Formats: sequence, C-alpha cells, structure tokens
Amino acid sequence: MRTVSEVSEVAGVTVRLLHHYDEVGLLHPSARSDAGYRLYSSEDLARLQEILVWRQLGFSLVDVKALLDDPQHDRMRALREQRRLVQHQLERSEAIAAAIDAALAAALDGVEIEEATMFDGFDPTAYEQETRERWGEIDAYRESMARAARYGEREWRSIRAEAEEIVLDFAKLQKAGEDPTGDQACALAERHRQHISRWFYE
Repeated sequence: MRTVSEVSEVAGVTVRLLHHYDEVGLLHPSARSDAGYRLYSSEDLARLQEILVWRQLGFSLVDVKALLDDPQHDRMRALREQRRLVQHQLERSEAIAAAIDAALAAALDGVEIEEATMFDGFDPTAYEQETRERWGEIDAYRESMARAARYGEREWRSIRAEAEEIVLDFAKLQKAGEDPTGDQACALAERHRQHISRWFYE
C-alpha cells in the first residue's frame, strides 16, 4: 500500500489532484491508515494509470468516470483501445510534421505548395476541448463519447467511409443547383441523421 504522497511522486501528479479524484468518485483509495490517511493498492495505481491516459487522450472526467464505472468495463480492452488512439495521434502528428516540412521546403524554394496536401494530418478532434465545454454536460454528448470509445479500427473505417460519401453527395447536389428544401436534399439530410443515430447518438 502506498500513501498519497508516494502515489503523487511515482505517478507525477499532485496530491491535490488525487484528493480531487477521490472527492468526485473517480479514484477512491482502497484503505485508510489508523490515522485516517489514504492508502492506495496496486489495483488503485492501475486505475490511476488508465485515468491519466484517458485524460491525455482528451477525455473529460465525466467521460472517464463513465467508462471506468461501466459494468462492461474490461481493462485489457481499454488498454488496447488506448493504444489504438495513441497510435492514431502519433500518425496524425507525423502527417502534420510532413505537411510542415513540405511547407518549409516550398517556402525555401519559392514555389507554391500543393493545396491537396497542405492540410494533411489536421483532424476535427483538435476541437474536442471546445466541444466538451459547449456540450459536455448533455446526454447526447456522453452517449456519443461512450459509444465512440468502444469502436475499433473496422468500425471507424465504416464511419469515415459513410460520412465521406454523404458529404460528397451533398456537394454534388449543391453543384447541380438542387433546391436545399427539395426531396433529394431532404432525403440526404435524413440519411445523414440516420448515420449519426446509428454510430453516435439519437
């Protein structure tokens, strides 16, 4: 068993943060000393590690608590999902670095950069903090985050393919000058709504 000070040192977090996690029900110490001080087990440290990784990945405290308290929670599955998300972040960072390198090279050579590749690596998830601040307390957001956390690469491929197809179809209607309130546009909007309901929230 480790004291709160020992956990603070080994995990690189503040004692105050550990107290806060206890107060909000995210990480309760398994025991107390005779003097009433918090004592943490190895299982507590494993839970703390999972919490900190989810936080590094951009999940809110509300989302993390929902994931960990889910009766279906499985640590091995959670670790695999965290590893997948970290790998995605690494790939995105590498793509952004490559786009910056291309921009630097173009600037040095005094040539126009390829517009088709200049935004490679940029991802809408960069706005997750703003999303959480605006909608983090509503049920639809919590449902969406919980469902998304369970998807693997196969599901995400399907989600991206469907979404890209819908966006392209919207673009085709716009280019053809279709009435935004017409039957085709309304049918496509309904298809979009069903996509969101199927994968994220009703």
